Amino acid sequence: MLQGLCRKKLQNTTEADQFRWSFLHPRYWLTWLGLGLTILPSWLPYPVLVRFGSWIGRRLYYRGGKRVDIARVNLDKCFPEKTAEEREALLKANFESVGIGLMEVVIAWWWPRSRLEKLVRFKGLEHLDSPQGKLLLIMHFTTIEITGAFIALRHSLDATYREHKNPVFEYMQRKQRQRYDRRSRLLGRRDVRGMLRSLRGGRTVWYSPDQDYGPKQSVFVPFFGVQAATVTGTSRMARMGRAQVVPMVLTRLPNAEGYELEICEGWSDFPEGDDHKDAETVNRFIEARVRKHPEQYMWLHRRFKTRPEGESGFYK
Repeated sequence: MLQGLCRKKLQNTTEADQFRWSFLHPRYWLTWLGLGLTILPSWLPYPVLVRFGSWIGRRLYYRGGKRVDIARVNLDKCFPEKTAEEREALLKANFESVGIGLMEVVIAWWWPRSRLEKLVRFKGLEHLDSPQGKLLLIMHFTTIEITGAFIALRHSLDATYREHKNPVFEYMQRKQRQRYDRRSRLLGRRDVRGMLRSLRGGRTVWYSPDQDYGPKQSVFVPFFGVQAATVTGTSRMARMGRAQVVPMVLTRLPNAEGYELEICEGWSDFPEGDDHKDAETVNRFIEARVRKHPEQYMWLHRRFKTRPEGESGFYK
C-alpha cells in the first residue's frame, strides 16, 4: 500500500513542480522580488482590495492601449443595441473588473483557506458527485484565477493551463495553484492524452473553450450574433473521454459581499454528434451567462480574431 501511495505521489509530480537551485540565479531576482511584493496587498481586508483593484482598472482604462481598443471592438460587435455611451460605460466597468481580477490573483495565491472560506458560497456541488468523468466548462471571466482556488476547497480536479516561459514563475504558478488540492494535476493546454486519461479515470477536468484558438479544429458559429471561430474540443473531449460537460460559473457579488460559485446541471444530451450544433450549444450557454454580468467577462481578448474567408479583420 505504501508503495502504491508513493507511486501516485510521483505521478502527480513533474519536473516543473520541483525547486531547482538555478532559480536563485541573479537573472531571476526581479521575478522573486515581484512575487514577494504581491504578498503585501494580500494582508489587506477584502473590501480594500476591491477598491484598490477598481482604481487600478480605471487607470488601465484611461491609459488606453491595445487591450482597451480590443475590448471596445468586442463590445461594439456584441452589443449593437446599446448606445455608444452605454458601451463606453460598460467598457470602463469592465476594466475596473479586470483590476479587481488582478487583486483576486493575490487572494488566490496567498490567502489561507480560512479567509477564502468566508468569501464564497457554493451552489450545485451535487452535480459533481457521480463517478463519471466531468469536463468542467469554465468561461473566461475576470474572476477566473480565484475560481480555481474556490473550487479546490470543495472538489479535486485536474486543470489545463498556459505554461509560462519563465521557469521561476512557472514553478510558483503550479505550486500556488495546487496548494489546496495536492491530488490535482496541471496539464498543458495541448495535453489531450492527459485530459482523456483523467476523464476516463473519473476525474474532473477544467476546460475553457471560449477563446479564438485559430481555424484549426474550429468551426464558425454565432457568438452574440457574430460568426466566431469556436473549437470543437468540447464535444470531442466529452465523447472520447466518456465524460459529461458540467458548466461552472463564479459571480462577483456587488458591494464587496464576496462570490457565488455555481455548478450547473450537467448536459445529458451532449454531444449531439454534429460539430456545428455542438459548438452552437456551447456558445449559446456562454453568451447567456455573459449577458447576466457582461462587465465581469474578459473582453480584452481578440475573440473574433479569425474571420471567415474573404472577411476583413476587426482589430487594428
